[in-house]
Amino acid sequence: MHQIVFNEISAGEVSAIPTLEQLELISGFKVDEAFLNGEKDDPSFGVVERDGKKIYRYRSSDYRIYFTMENGAVVVQRVLHADSLKDFLFRSGMGAGSEDQKLGNSRSFWKLIEAGEQARRKS
Repeated sequence: MHQIVFNEISAGEVSAIPTLEQLELISGFKVDEAFLNGEKDDPSFGVVERDGKKIYRYRSSDYRIYFTMENGAVVVQRVLHADSLKDFLFRSGMGAGSEDQKLGNSRSFWKLIEAGEQARRKS
């Protein structure tokens, strides 16, 4: 079991979600070592990559949690609603491919992630 750490941005994004939805989202968010090591495929999880940089994605029905692994902890960089991602992809004019592939090629997406990485962490 990994410790989950939210930065200021992701903590704010989670707090904007209705309480029952927060509980459902977080209770389903269990990071499996086998997935991280590439030994297991789990459709709820994915990886977004660009220029050697990797961020993991957990997908629930309505939300996406983007996180990194740092010193054995899960560091949540952003928590985004699926509709906001669809709108983002549409406005960015992203073509065919999976959601993860499209985001991996988007500079704007990586700017969102970098803002999360630079935000102070909440303990």
